[in-house]
Amino acid sequence: MPLYEYVCRKCEHQFEALVSGDRAAACPKCESTKLEQMFSSFAVGVTKGRGRFNKSSASDGCGSCGDPRGPGSCSSH
Repeated sequence: MPLYEYVCRKCEHQFEALVSGDRAAACPKCESTKLEQMFSSFAVGVTKGRGRFNKSSASDGCGSCGDPRGPGSCSSH
């Protein structure tokens, strides 16, 4: 199930909601369904070695070398 970030247009409450199938998300504070979906970055799970899970986000820098300026910033690729 995808996890989305929303802001309620009625009470301006920001929240995350798991959305499945045809179900529409609703604000947990005022129960309004007048929501604006926010842009959110995603997390990528990387396993290293014997199944250890390291969580990294899209803003952690280059995935190949770790350059903090991000993908394509370094000369290694």
